Amino acid sequence: MLNSCHFTGRFTADPELRTTQSGISVTGFSLAVQRNYKVEDEYPTDFLNFVAWRGTAEFICKHFRKGNLIIVEGSLETRKYTDKEGNNRTAYEIKVDRAHFCESAGARRDTNSGEPPAADSVGGFTPVFSDAAGEFVDDGDLPF
Repeated sequence: MLNSCHFTGRFTADPELRTTQSGISVTGFSLAVQRNYKVEDEYPTDFLNFVAWRGTAEFICKHFRKGNLIIVEGSLETRKYTDKEGNNRTAYEIKVDRAHFCESAGARRDTNSGEPPAADSVGGFTPVFSDAAGEFVDDGDLPF
């Protein structure tokens, strides 16, 4: 059996990192996800709920803000609960396994400072193609 979902959407609010009583990082957030067809010249939009745990939650909260575009991979989960009036309810949410950048760092500007994230914070990788003098560096070890 397979329970796998992929979504591309925009954050409806800044994600907030929380910690469980046992110290596990978690964030819950909503994405606006457009459907792939038009109704009266507009794409219908669904507002879907997501939850991410541990390192994935920390990554999302560190790099994304309201309005940013993200790609998430995960699985659909259901939770049954009883509301305040005693009615049985079912909640649906997508548990995020992986999250991916979908825009350039410049498009994901920090809404507070207007500055893009630091280069070393983008995926933990900073490509170096030149030395301190600005000369191209060729390490000669490329496999192609």
